[in-house]
Amino acid sequence: MARTLIKELSDKVGEEVLIKGWVQEIRNLNKIKFIILRDRSGDMQTIALKSKTDENSFDLINDITKESVVDITGLVKENKESRWGIEVVISKVELVSKSEVPLPIDNTNKSNTNIDKRIDFRFLDTRNIKTQSIFKIRSKIVKILTNFFDDNGFTNMNTPKITTLGVESGAELFEVNYFGRKIFLSQSPQIYKQMFVAGGFERVYEIAPVFRAEKSHTTRHVTEFTGVDMEMGFIKDENEIMDMIEKMFIDLLSKLKEEAKSDLEKFGVEILVPEKIPRITMAEAKKMLAEKGKVFAEEDDLDAEGEKMFGDIVKEQFGSEFVFITKFPWEVRPFYHMKPEGEEHSTKSFDLLFNGVEICTGAQREHRYEILKAQAKSKGLNLDDMEKYGEIFRFGVPPHGGVGFGLDRITQRLLKLENIREAILLPRDPERMSP
Repeated sequence: MARTLIKELSDKVGEEVLIKGWVQEIRNLNKIKFIILRDRSGDMQTIALKSKTDENSFDLINDITKESVVDITGLVKENKESRWGIEVVISKVELVSKSEVPLPIDNTNKSNTNIDKRIDFRFLDTRNIKTQSIFKIRSKIVKILTNFFDDNGFTNMNTPKITTLGVESGAELFEVNYFGRKIFLSQSPQIYKQMFVAGGFERVYEIAPVFRAEKSHTTRHVTEFTGVDMEMGFIKDENEIMDMIEKMFIDLLSKLKEEAKSDLEKFGVEILVPEKIPRITMAEAKKMLAEKGKVFAEEDDLDAEGEKMFGDIVKEQFGSEFVFITKFPWEVRPFYHMKPEGEEHSTKSFDLLFNGVEICTGAQREHRYEILKAQAKSKGLNLDDMEKYGEIFRFGVPPHGGVGFGLDRITQRLLKLENIREAILLPRDPERMSP
């Protein structure tokens, strides 16, 4: 008999089926025994009756433990009193793999096991249907984004994750011993994105790991995350990049509402699809925050508290969970961000906040070689020392710009999870190196 998934049982009423999965719960009432079985598609009540179930199977249930793997053959029947509306009356049970007891974590919805212990036993933690839904939603996000980029003329690329190239500022590199030579884990595909815009692809994207050697102990930082990076050539200015991002999020949220509907319902999340994402300059944002008592210097970036406060202000005034903050101060941006004409202390760059947390940084890049050299010098850098980066701009490069998202943060903010590590299957932070 071919296996039937639990989600397919409602179409099998009156039929004999074979279902396979993990034992979520067992209730033994002597002459009646219940097994709540779980597979990748959901859970279901099965019932063993002394008069209907094979005698050996009926006795075997006494020895089955929670989280054991079993095969159950039985008849699908209606049961209006159960929350499923149906149940499977067991004719035969086969124990495939017995689970040890006690379990090292509580993986039920009532669990008080802390996140660190749950990650230690993540393979048990993800058997919880709600936890599993986080990663099903995340998987849908990747699929929808991939299709969006493809539909809009972007080419997928895979860039090296062990490299000697790096231009990001404010983040340290992980050093690796590469056959006796010093090399680093990539902290950004930035150089490679620009390289292949100049390489004739014009529009490129990558969804891949990014590494940051920062000892940040917050609910929003990790040392390895999944970046969603894209770059566009032949742009007029940074507004074209924001237009593309706005279009991308409208597409993502619209499709996610339908494609991940049942998984989203587990989190009580109502997706609000923006018609338009507000664009507010950093100077304007600081004025709005000052009116609420949060003051920043002209050259400052916003801190986490400022971002949260500003997200609340935007939601109240514009009804939007998203907001672009534009024209960041030159003092807090990398040397390769372009400056607006005649504005020495501003950049053609932006952040996108989602529910009060920054989920991406983007900008129009400086493509003019001599200006790029001068900007690097003003940041205390010598472009001649970055030969492989500098040569990109010596052989014809179009005006271009791009953005880097954190897939983990998008998932966290969408589902309103307290800790970014909830949105990462096997997170890495300054202390965690396994599993």
